[in-house]
Amino acid sequence: VQLQASGGGLVQPGGSLRFSCAASGSIFSIKAMAWYRQAPGQQRELVAVIASGGGTNYADSVKGRFSISRDSAKNTVYLRMNSLKPEDTAVYYCNADLRETIRSGVKGYWGQGTLVTVSS
Repeated sequence: VQLQASGGGLVQPGGSLRFSCAASGSIFSIKAMAWYRQAPGQQRELVAVIASGGGTNYADSVKGRFSISRDSAKNTVYLRMNSLKPEDTAVYYCNADLRETIRSGVKGYWGQGTLVTVSS
């Protein structure tokens, strides 16, 4: 299983960015997909998560600014980030909790990190 993320880059405060992350390989079902981030010197934290049923949850720091969505047919998760602040600067990682086969348990997989820098 591979998670391929795209997006990221340098943006000015108040700007917007959109990420996507596609899961591929042996996938029977995906329980949830999420975005995490890790700022320099800090622990990785959950940004947003979307469950298979469509339910979402967000970190308090991004509520009202970020939006997570999912295309189940494409095993792809998106993160739309608006009103970006310098404190949003971090490496962002996508995550998927999924089953590879009908008999396997749920495992977590990570995509490669993508850097977001919010600076004027």
